[in-house]
Amino acid sequence: MKKSTIKTIGFALLSMTVLAACGNDSASEAGDESEKTDFKLGMVTDLGSVNDKSFNQSAWEGLQQLEKDKGYEVKYLEPKADSEVEPSLLQFVNSQTDLTWATAATLADAVTTIAANNPDAKLGIIDSDIEGIENIVSVSFKENEGAFLAGVVAASMTETDKVGFVGGMEIPVIQRFHAGFEAGVKAVNPEATVVVNYVGVFNRVDMGKSAASTMYNDGVDTIFHAAGGTGNGVFNEAQERFDNGEKVWVIGVDKDQSLEFGDDITLTSMMKNVDRAVYDISEKTAEGNFPGGEVVRLGLAEDGVGLATTSDKNVPKDILDLVEDYKTKIISGDITVPEKP
Repeated sequence: MKKSTIKTIGFALLSMTVLAACGNDSASEAGDESEKTDFKLGMVTDLGSVNDKSFNQSAWEGLQQLEKDKGYEVKYLEPKADSEVEPSLLQFVNSQTDLTWATAATLADAVTTIAANNPDAKLGIIDSDIEGIENIVSVSFKENEGAFLAGVVAASMTETDKVGFVGGMEIPVIQRFHAGFEAGVKAVNPEATVVVNYVGVFNRVDMGKSAASTMYNDGVDTIFHAAGGTGNGVFNEAQERFDNGEKVWVIGVDKDQSLEFGDDITLTSMMKNVDRAVYDISEKTAEGNFPGGEVVRLGLAEDGVGLATTSDKNVPKDILDLVEDYKTKIISGDITVPEKP
């Protein structure tokens, strides 16, 4: 085992086509069969779906793009219970998959166990800080930096001085979203109230909808969610209210969620470029440069997080200029964004 290394790398901007996710665990179709290679990639989701419109889907789209660009064989599995996580990872390892991804911090224990029992296997994990294990690469994002910018937008546009945060589980990665968002709100509007609800799960649309209903009823007019599939319920509640003539906003997460839920209710989205991270590291591995033992940390400077390019549809230019000003200060180190609420 080599000494642990935390490494920050930058990504070249990829021209990535958003692809629809497969509905099963078989490989999706590649364009030209002659471009096929023997390199195989597997992905095990958390207990949410690969079609969660959030981080699982983003990771899968990164793999699908590799299949299109490089001809790699890509497959995924969706465990439905904690007991299915290790067997799912092991299924890829036993089938001689060249790199197996796990998409959430909640899978860290299973990844560590599989890696220890299979030292020749290569594994990657998103949203985790597993250090110094030579056959694991971890990708950790500076969600707090991107969430700060979302907070700047929310605080600048709220008409009630009350905004909300709906989190999945109260774990470090989601706390970074919470801390950054709250810091961004307070930087712009110290008098604003941030209402917080950790619902405890990432795959319960009904619980996200209920949390949003309570917040909107309490005078919150903008909700930022970091709750995976649970966050879809926040959008559902906002859409129902919009259809009834009430104007409320949602700030999406991980992907540009306006593409799924529309511009009427999506104020902006805090992008977390999981697809780029998965693409880049998988390609490096195929080239013989697997960054095992490292924690790759991606923030604003590395284009790992940020706001969606479609933000100008609903956010005025002067506010976007303010966002850019804060972004510059964060990258330069003039502002340090907290990682804990």
